[in-house]
Amino acid sequence: MKAALSCFSAFAIVLSGLLFFGQRASGDAGEPNPGSMEQQIVAKERAGLDALKAGDLETFGNLTADDAVLIDARGPANKAQVLKNVAGFKLLDYSMENVKFMPISAKAGLITYKINEKGNSHGKEFAAQAYVSSIWTKRRKIWVCTFTQETAAK
Repeated sequence: MKAALSCFSAFAIVLSGLLFFGQRASGDAGEPNPGSMEQQIVAKERAGLDALKAGDLETFGNLTADDAVLIDARGPANKAQVLKNVAGFKLLDYSMENVKFMPISAKAGLITYKINEKGNSHGKEFAAQAYVSSIWTKRRKIWVCTFTQETAAK
């Protein structure tokens, strides 16, 4: 199961049915400028995935907007549903490929990438690849994931 993540992205990830978020891929056209919106959003996506890897559901939840929409093959889910599903989830390893960024406004941006992940979901080992799109929005000076969609890679 997968959860949109990276907005964690990120948020990207088999989360008992939902995915969330990742790392900046090498080979992209240049590194983002220090402090740029792109760098901040990619760092937040990575923070969400790292939180899932560390089993830190509080940090993962804090990076997700209360009104976030997360979509995977099972359909849309809200933050509460995702947090419930990730309780039995452990991300063991992940990498991101072909990270792309597009600003949406002065306070929002979109990242897309392919995630390669390994983990344990409710006692079952898994390895998966998916394409992830995450929108991050700056609210009250804090970046939060407001939308993530995951599509299984073939």
